[in-house]
Amino acid sequence: MLIGAMSALITPFKNGSIDGQSYESLIKRQIKYGMDACVPAGTTGESATMSHNEHKECIEIAVNACRNTGVKVLAGAGSNNTIEAIELAQFAQKCGADAILSVVPYYNKPTQEGLFKHYKAIADSVDIPVMLYNVPSRTGICIEVDTIYRLFKEVKNIYAIKEASGLMDRVYALSNIENKDFNTESKLHILSGDDALNYAILSYGGSGVVSVTGNIFPKDIADLCHFAMNQKFIESLAISNKLYAINKVLFFESNPIPIKAAMYIQGLIPTLEYRLPLCEPSKKCMELIEQTLKNYEVQE
Repeated sequence: MLIGAMSALITPFKNGSIDGQSYESLIKRQIKYGMDACVPAGTTGESATMSHNEHKECIEIAVNACRNTGVKVLAGAGSNNTIEAIELAQFAQKCGADAILSVVPYYNKPTQEGLFKHYKAIADSVDIPVMLYNVPSRTGICIEVDTIYRLFKEVKNIYAIKEASGLMDRVYALSNIENKDFNTESKLHILSGDDALNYAILSYGGSGVVSVTGNIFPKDIADLCHFAMNQKFIESLAISNKLYAINKVLFFESNPIPIKAAMYIQGLIPTLEYRLPLCEPSKKCMELIEQTLKNYEVQE
């Protein structure tokens, strides 16, 4: 199963289009600094405002960049339209992605039964593993633990959840799903989707992280994750404490506004472009990013 340290990749744009050369360079930087997988075309990658062809382009670039490196690709393949999500999932599988990440449908606020049917349809359409993505602050709805339990029990290739609710009691409940009353030797893998809680979730038995901060500090995020997964919690906590200030600043405004600005300031991307309705950070936000980055060494 695809677990461990991963970054939810930003998508660099140039003159309104995907900057494929910069994107490939960012992925190679992830590989260089020890990430286990990269996550193209997720919500941090502004997937909601990319065309389907652009979405597919990001996945293709990631698969090609990671080929023969040992680094896997967890392809963003979510949508609030089940038919479109299935199409993206099938493309990701055909392209060579190792697994897909599927965000809870946004805006339309389905019932829990609707969520179950949505995810079952997506997972049944492919053979590769499927990771659920719960981020209620962005989608307007939370996939309940009982629904996750039902999906994990009934759909063989749903193996994990990226949890970004910010609620540790959910992590506790999810971590005990495999102990419920059905016969399985498998484990529901919980990955942190909230950089502020990476250490907490890992120390509670989490199986990895899907990090925004990893875009700019991949080595720190990889080390934090790998230390914790190898029971070296003192070392992991030290990195978590080190990243506290930057984690906070990177969510001062809506993600991915601050992370792209931070990467531009450090010269990791040549242009600072967003897809409307996202736009450049406020003056206050930019000043905070610049000031905070002075306390960190960003590696090339």
